[in-house]
Amino acid sequence: MTDSAAAPQPLTVLSEEERMFQGAVRDFAEGAVRPLVHRMDEEAHLDASLIPQVFGLGLMGIEVPEALGGAGGSFFLAVLAVEALSMVDPSVAILVDVQNTLFNNCLLRWGNDEQKSRYCPKTCAEWVGAYALSEAGSGSDAFGLATRAELQGETWVLNGQKLWITNGGEAQIYVIFATVDAAKGYKGITAFLVERGFPGFSVGKKEDKLGIRASSTTELVLQDCRVPAANVLGAVGQGYKVAIETLNEGRIGIGAQMIGVAAGALDAAVKYVKERQQFGQPLAEFQGVQFQLAQAATELEAARLMVYNAARLKDAKEPFAQQAAMAKLYSSQVAERVTSLCLELFGGYGYTKEYPVEKFYRDAKIGAIYEGTSNMQLQTIAKMLLK
Repeated sequence: MTDSAAAPQPLTVLSEEERMFQGAVRDFAEGAVRPLVHRMDEEAHLDASLIPQVFGLGLMGIEVPEALGGAGGSFFLAVLAVEALSMVDPSVAILVDVQNTLFNNCLLRWGNDEQKSRYCPKTCAEWVGAYALSEAGSGSDAFGLATRAELQGETWVLNGQKLWITNGGEAQIYVIFATVDAAKGYKGITAFLVERGFPGFSVGKKEDKLGIRASSTTELVLQDCRVPAANVLGAVGQGYKVAIETLNEGRIGIGAQMIGVAAGALDAAVKYVKERQQFGQPLAEFQGVQFQLAQAATELEAARLMVYNAARLKDAKEPFAQQAAMAKLYSSQVAERVTSLCLELFGGYGYTKEYPVEKFYRDAKIGAIYEGTSNMQLQTIAKMLLK
């Protein structure tokens, strides 16, 4: 084929709208987020000024229809936003990621018209959302829930504890999963929309983490928490479907976070090796350094293609669960390898907090753990491959 115009475009080619959106998010990340990164990491706390800014930019309701207060954009735009923010600070990126790929996605897909009209305008303008599935005994065994829900008249009463809940400290509303009938196993699980102010609900311990330290990861405590029957999300007993299908989409968001982390570290390393002199010349002049950077850039591009492809499939309403699992698995592996290499290229400086690569290195590790460990991604891929 000689006519290049007739060839299919690679997935990395963005539309003009997508390119402008990506540029705007990058500008925000560089201008508003970067000056705060070191302090937020040290204090393990997200700067409160950033929350109204991400809402003001429309980053907290990217896929929500305009009629419900959102930007009316695509899932792919949410992925671009998470990637761009992660190049500067994945702690800020995960705030946006959970809001879009988990909470809003869940509400838009499973919520009824009344729930969407009641909550979407708030989650697009001021309310942070969170997604609460995990418990002390329910991690990879996602449906081994101890949290219980009992219907009393027109109110569900929830009791239990949720752990490792991202955005738990900032959220005003949560999707919380509980078992209404333990005898039915996973078919007894139900999803509930729980507001922070509901009686019996409280935010517990905040975790002190290795990476993404500014992102809040908290315990949620439910002590006779009273939830109106109108706040059941989806059908009673269908919570397992809500959970699985939402996490399939969320894994693409984590993939976007990981390619952003790797790209941020690689950008910093490329700049450094051009400046750092050893043996009378820049490190960038040594072939050994060049080849390592070339390998890292190649793996990053492959991971980016996988993440973008999964996001495009989701937007096209094509099956994407296997591709999402692959994208999360591979991008988290690449992020660990690339950030490790970049830290080494900085030498002793890379091991200090004076330069950004040690933080990217710490931030990368979570990609292999949350929203499904790497082993669970391998299990998903294998099951679908052998089906």
